[in-house]
Amino acid sequence: MPQKIRRFFGNPESGRGLRLEKLRKSLSWRGFQAFLVSSLTNIRYLTGFEGSSGWVFLTPEKSFFITDFRYKEEVERLLSEDINGWEIIIYSDGVLNAISNLYRQLKIRHLAIESSVTYEFYISLSRCGLKIKPLSKVIESLRSIKDDEEVGLIAEAVRRAEVAFNRVLPYIGPGRRETEIALRLEYELKSTGCRRLPFDIIVSSGQHSSMPHAKTTERRLSPGDLVIIDWGGEAGGYFSDMTRTLLLSGGEISRKIEIYEAVLRANEEAIKALIPGIGAGKIDKIARDVIKKKGFGEYFGHSTGHGVGLEVHESPSISPRSKDKLKRGSVFTIEPGIYIPGIGGVRIEDMVYIGEDGISLLTGLPKELKII
Repeated sequence: MPQKIRRFFGNPESGRGLRLEKLRKSLSWRGFQAFLVSSLTNIRYLTGFEGSSGWVFLTPEKSFFITDFRYKEEVERLLSEDINGWEIIIYSDGVLNAISNLYRQLKIRHLAIESSVTYEFYISLSRCGLKIKPLSKVIESLRSIKDDEEVGLIAEAVRRAEVAFNRVLPYIGPGRRETEIALRLEYELKSTGCRRLPFDIIVSSGQHSSMPHAKTTERRLSPGDLVIIDWGGEAGGYFSDMTRTLLLSGGEISRKIEIYEAVLRANEEAIKALIPGIGAGKIDKIARDVIKKKGFGEYFGHSTGHGVGLEVHESPSISPRSKDKLKRGSVFTIEPGIYIPGIGGVRIEDMVYIGEDGISLLTGLPKELKII
């Protein structure tokens, strides 16, 4: 079985300078002379910038960061010691004018852009006389392989989430409202150092838990309820994502225990099968086959997992249709589930890292069924 991963890795500043170099090497520079990065998440990955207005303009030799006056001091401080030698452009009359002035100055005629830009922005650039080449998921593919800095931050996000959950666990029981549990968990997450949450916490109980992404409600927990808690932490802009399912004692619970054991087996078998380079679709099939053999196949309708990093859902995708490979450096979830209307649901979600030394489990919370 995987060993629990150590929490921190290397120098927190060590990886960022290499990312721009990797990006340049990954670009063929065929059919374009410069690349405009507009996704704020991708800009955060390349530079560490966390503001709301930023653009990166790259040529094979030069790096430009474009922003407005609000972020002038922050960007100058952030990039002053960067090994990539950034040139900072502070615009006052709109980003389009700043980009236009730059490509004219550099005699750029063919510009590549991220395909995720809005259609309106694409048209505006086209009207400037540029030949535009959309590129899809160039930086996202780099982000799917985490460096030591990133893995360390994700591991810390996991630790914070686990500490918060353990503080809230004694509070959970019959009579508590789903919203009360979610609010207390959010408070504890912030108390551990999380600046923000990766997503709205899900607390779903009883028959309500048969909806995989149920909205947390004012429902009070009752004896015999299955209780799904799906939450995550944050550290340095990186996220964690995990789920545990509890069972409240009382009433007839044998069927619910059977459902839980099927999900637990699917989770464990999928993790056990992980090796570097394995197809994500194969891992999905392993988890899905376990649940099918237990007679619950029709009640598992979502993917088995997904990548986690600067976004809570990113590459790789672990689903029946996925063509992704689970490579060294990948961080992702394994989260099979069973959801039966009228009874409730079970999901067990762990985070896994494929490192140079093999497969490591980032999450450390117990998975054996806890009956309260």
